[in-house]
Amino acid sequence: MPGLYVGLMSGTSMDGIDAVLVSLNGSPAPRHHIHQPFSPTLRETLLGLQNSGNDELHRAAQAGNALALAYAAAVRTLLAQSKVAPEQVSAIGCHGQTVRHRPDQGYTIQLVNGALLAELAGIAVVCDFRNRDIAAGGEGAPLVPAFHHEVFAHPERSRAIVNIGGIANITALPVHGQVTGFDCGPGNVLMDGWIMAHQGKAFDANGAWAAEGEFLTELLERLLKHDFFERRPPKSTGRETYNLQWLKNSLSGDERPVDVQATLLELTAAGISRAIDGYCADAVEIYLCGGGARNQALARRITALQPRRSIATTDELGIAAEMVEATAFAWLAECALAGKPGNLPTVTGAEGLRILGAIYPA
Repeated sequence: MPGLYVGLMSGTSMDGIDAVLVSLNGSPAPRHHIHQPFSPTLRETLLGLQNSGNDELHRAAQAGNALALAYAAAVRTLLAQSKVAPEQVSAIGCHGQTVRHRPDQGYTIQLVNGALLAELAGIAVVCDFRNRDIAAGGEGAPLVPAFHHEVFAHPERSRAIVNIGGIANITALPVHGQVTGFDCGPGNVLMDGWIMAHQGKAFDANGAWAAEGEFLTELLERLLKHDFFERRPPKSTGRETYNLQWLKNSLSGDERPVDVQATLLELTAAGISRAIDGYCADAVEIYLCGGGARNQALARRITALQPRRSIATTDELGIAAEMVEATAFAWLAECALAGKPGNLPTVTGAEGLRILGAIYPA
């Protein structure tokens, strides 16, 4: 069935896999979506690979194999629920799991054994999307702004698309001028880590715990002094920058945990709002996507900080917030197979347009 692709995304939050069956005959149209959580063992392994450790190369290779098995299981479930056979799917676009992102050192690592995934799924796989952009002098991320432009741009209204995953990134879609985009700071990563440490929960549903506290102005100001917020785009970041150890270095130890959670929510909202004001000044509409778009307390704070602009989720534009990134990588897989560039140099800083992704035939 030409035009059917599967997009797989597991992001910085490391909560699991989003798998989307996408029709790319015409405008990208998601047909079915599932979310498959990581097993506690796999998640612990991936988190452990954020830092150097014993027998690291072996552990990374084994994790890549485990991810291929988990991705293949997600694809099987997705296709079974959709009543679609593997031979009807043109390709899988798989982002892989980022465990290191160091464009300043000339590399990025998204774990997955693409060959094994192709073997298990019986479908061609496109993965390793970031490295070609980095080889061309770019940041390698974010890559979704090209897709945002493809599906969400409006000819008469300037928009900003805000993707709130573990890290938040923003895409400016002006009526006139170039598309730009960049990582603008933490999304869910610090909030998720803090509530896990204090309540054993994977995430703060709807920001309910944060809403019980009060954000601490002095702590917020200290956190916002991180130089990443002041760096000019192109820029990208990850857990190397925003992690619980960095947070703890800014704490006195006397703070109530619930107030720290409220402050972390405010930090995410403030980082996003500052990015909009600084680089999307003409945007009249803001659309949120990613898992953080479902955090009602966070959405309320972004709305309060942006009273002159309308705030909604990408559901209003035809793609559910939690499906956008996986759909983007299905689209990027199609670009790779068609020999079309998938990056935007105005976003990543690469020397030019590049075809992204390594292809493993079925």
